[in-house]
Amino acid sequence: MVSDMPPGFDRAVRELTAEKLPPAFWAFHEQHYGIYKEYAVLQLDDATWAGQVVHEVMMSLAFNWNWLMMQASPARVAWSVLRITLAEQLRRNRRQRAFVASATFRRAALAALDELDALRSAFAAVESDLGLYAAISRLPERQYDVIVLQYVLDTPPHRVASIMGVSQPTVRTHRRLARAKLALELGIDITEETTDDRDE
Repeated sequence: MVSDMPPGFDRAVRELTAEKLPPAFWAFHEQHYGIYKEYAVLQLDDATWAGQVVHEVMMSLAFNWNWLMMQASPARVAWSVLRITLAEQLRRNRRQRAFVASATFRRAALAALDELDALRSAFAAVESDLGLYAAISRLPERQYDVIVLQYVLDTPPHRVASIMGVSQPTVRTHRRLARAKLALELGIDITEETTDDRDE
């Protein structure tokens, strides 16, 4: 499903690898590959395709590593490359984001693994989760990313900031705005303070 590679791509990859990418690239790869792939799987609902797309993104970042390192926020640029690549893949394949279905199934499956009795309650919650995940999918881009990374993929707020290349206060702001929009859309009162609203 990933676009055909240009002629000579394999040779270029071998040459790039032979030149040994800087240790900073490999550190970035190690730190971000897993969460990028988890995020891509939620969008594409296909682990193989997601792996190919994330590999394509990492290769693009590797080829442009020196340029990336000159940017004010390399992590923010890299996150944007991932999002743009995912959107382009979905557009080319005439597909929509699979987030609502894949996130709902992921939550039910994880709950079922915890306890057998949780299976009943997990599937009972699927109906309400569908409404929540549908509402999440309609959030503005940055708010959507914060909510998916923090709550669906269970990523700590400081790590969300690092992945997205933004500050922790920016993550808190996006989270607060997203929660307010979700509460309004779902008719939920969120006036009580939670640990998410406090400084991390």
